[in-house]
Amino acid sequence: MRILIVSQYFWPEVFRVNDLAEEFVRRGHDITVLTGVPNYPSGRAFDGYSVWRGPWREDRRGVHIVRVPLVTRGRNRSWQLALNYLSFAALASIFGSIRCGRRFDAIFVFEVSPVTVGIPAIVMRWVTGAPIAFWVQDLWPESLTAAAGITSRFVLTPAAALVRWIYRRCDRILVQSEAFTADVVTHGGDPARITYVPNWAEDIYHPIARDAARLPTGLVLPDGFRVVFAGNIGAAQGFGTILDAAERTRDLPDLHWVVFGDGRERSWVEEEVARRGLDRFVHLLGRYPVETMPHVFAHADALLVTLRRDPIFAKTIPGKVQSYLACGKPILAAIDGEGARIVAVSGSGIAVPADDGAALADAVRHLYGMNARDREAMGQRGRVYYEQHFARTMLIDRIEHILGALARARSPA
Repeated sequence: MRILIVSQYFWPEVFRVNDLAEEFVRRGHDITVLTGVPNYPSGRAFDGYSVWRGPWREDRRGVHIVRVPLVTRGRNRSWQLALNYLSFAALASIFGSIRCGRRFDAIFVFEVSPVTVGIPAIVMRWVTGAPIAFWVQDLWPESLTAAAGITSRFVLTPAAALVRWIYRRCDRILVQSEAFTADVVTHGGDPARITYVPNWAEDIYHPIARDAARLPTGLVLPDGFRVVFAGNIGAAQGFGTILDAAERTRDLPDLHWVVFGDGRERSWVEEEVARRGLDRFVHLLGRYPVETMPHVFAHADALLVTLRRDPIFAKTIPGKVQSYLACGKPILAAIDGEGARIVAVSGSGIAVPADDGAALADAVRHLYGMNARDREAMGQRGRVYYEQHFARTMLIDRIEHILGALARARSPA
């Protein structure tokens, strides 16, 4: 099939859509990705890229990448994000058909925020006649309130209208969490066209023995019991909960909270670590290439996932849950809803309520006191659950089948 993937984010930005596109190429499909100039999460164009000079076309591992200009995220202030979202939607709508061509069998939309990524996809649908499969990763407009604190009806009302307009023009809607379904229907999605397709972990995520792991050059981990967090350091992650737990476990001198990643809250976290005198216990080590993270995880005693308490986050399965399960390590989860349910049902770790630093501290103490064999068994149960419910090949097969069915339905008999 000739498939157009529309995603505001793509390589060298780190998102699961990168893996999907490359796997489709390996399966013999002709893949074009319509995307923007890479600038997530730093807010600055990546080295080798310019907002005004491109490059506008690239080929990577068989994927044809078509880029359009956009306003970068800057310092992730609300007005900067709004310009970032709207500029991609507008310029991808204008340049999409010019740069991508007009012959596609199906259009696949990867919707992590913003939902406005659906606008250029619908324009391409009008131009090409190709059907759209829209993969909902974030619920809108609810995410505007949960992640950005926006409560104004002058913003939320038109945002809800836009979501309804987009959903009603999709031939198939995929949801990353079954708990999303009711909200998608409320906002105009046809229940008969909604399919549950959760995220998977890339093949690089698998169990690695500690003595076989290769840490990045120059990376030195603190000795002791390591609780590792990897990912975005943003408002949604509720880092105050982690710091509260770290304060409550000061009496464990060899317990270390090791954080990999970057984001808009990193400066605040660094200031709080210094203010609370947690420098010995909380270590912010920055970003490392994604392919090195399974080797880092091999040196962890537990892997940490947190989200703030919010009804929308409770319906979300954080993508790192699948990555952690795949690596076969015990999981500490300070989250509500679907993510917590998966950790509990799989027997892969301990889940406590979101925003509860005391409960997280107690959970860490429990894991700390377990023997290594029992912790290893926890991780193994997580890996088994991953293979049963989130296996990469199974889920990509599901997406491929959906796109194939849409393409066949479009083709004349």
